[in-house]
Amino acid sequence: MNYELFIAKRIITGKKYKNSISSPIIKIAITAIALGIIIMLIAVATGAGLQYKIRDKMAGFKGHIQIVNYDNNNSEVSTTPIKKNQDFYPKFKNISGIKNVQVFANKGGILRTKTDFEGIIFKGVSTDYDWSFFKEYLIAGKVPDFNQPRTREVLLSETVVNRLQLKLNDTILATFLKTSMSKLPSNKKYIVSGIYNSGFAQFDKSVMIGDIREVQKLNKWSENEVGGFEVLLDDFDEIDAKGDEVYQQIGATLNRKTIVDAYPNVFEWIKLFDNNVWFIIAIMIVIAGINMITALLVLILESVQMIGILKALGSYNTSIRKIFLYNASYLILKGLFWGNIIGLSIIGVQYFFKVITLNPETYYVTTMPVYLSITAIILLNLGTLLLCFLMLILPSYIITKIEPSKSIKFT
Repeated sequence: MNYELFIAKRIITGKKYKNSISSPIIKIAITAIALGIIIMLIAVATGAGLQYKIRDKMAGFKGHIQIVNYDNNNSEVSTTPIKKNQDFYPKFKNISGIKNVQVFANKGGILRTKTDFEGIIFKGVSTDYDWSFFKEYLIAGKVPDFNQPRTREVLLSETVVNRLQLKLNDTILATFLKTSMSKLPSNKKYIVSGIYNSGFAQFDKSVMIGDIREVQKLNKWSENEVGGFEVLLDDFDEIDAKGDEVYQQIGATLNRKTIVDAYPNVFEWIKLFDNNVWFIIAIMIVIAGINMITALLVLILESVQMIGILKALGSYNTSIRKIFLYNASYLILKGLFWGNIIGLSIIGVQYFFKVITLNPETYYVTTMPVYLSITAIILLNLGTLLLCFLMLILPSYIITKIEPSKSIKFT
């Protein structure tokens, strides 16, 4: 009996079906599996890429967690200063997973030229500032150098530079709002030392980066007074837990605010990407499974005579079903192989050549970002293989209904 089963397995899993009636059906099934895994890989890569890129950009402008005075909690402008000398600065001693703690202070103002003006938020930072984000998106010049007694160098976005018709190393006049200690607006001149383009239009059109000492002078603050602290984390996924830990370590007059708390609408929006990805994965697996069920049934119907002969020779239904399920698994693996080759190639082209562009006003990025981990690739392939295989178990039950006396005469 084992010999007959071996011959049957070689016949079914061999190349005989290529010239049979089932050939087009099998090709369609393999294509469906390949297209399914291609679409799933692209959906996961683009969904994760958008999520990671948007949240990284927001952290680049705002930090993962901000520590501010309660009076500044809902304001983009630093109005009430806090002391720079804090137990948690420059490093939290009892909290792990923190990359950097940096001071900042914001001041609202207007940039003016002879013909144009633009409202901005002057973000003052110090020598402890992590420039890695802005260096990534720097398109001209350099970041300001704060290792000197005084610097008027500022970093402006390409959006603002174009609107004001400026260029690198130009001098720009800035007018700042009056403070409680000064009833007249302050006029200052700054030099455009660098131009960046993050693609995050919401911040690009309004943020100017410069020396925190300038903001302190404008607000009549001392060197020990800052607007707040930005905390950068090693792992964004721990932002809620680390935010609670930070809150326990700061003073009673201070409050911590994560970027998720500050911009809930943006993060609720990017969470919808997960729902879309899961929906696409479910649809693709169902379509691939239906095509495989059709291919399996066609193979069974085409092999009715052989099934009858095997049963007449004493083969069990379970053994015969295993033959067809083995063949179906082979077809699934073949589809997965070509699907992975094509899908990963498409993702690679987008990663290196940025073929697909997006509107930054809507998506906060200029090109479609892609991110795909090895774990995600393995889970997608194993999940597709397992679910498609499970969907084939029930249709293979039709083999038990085939009677040898009738099937041997089947044509």
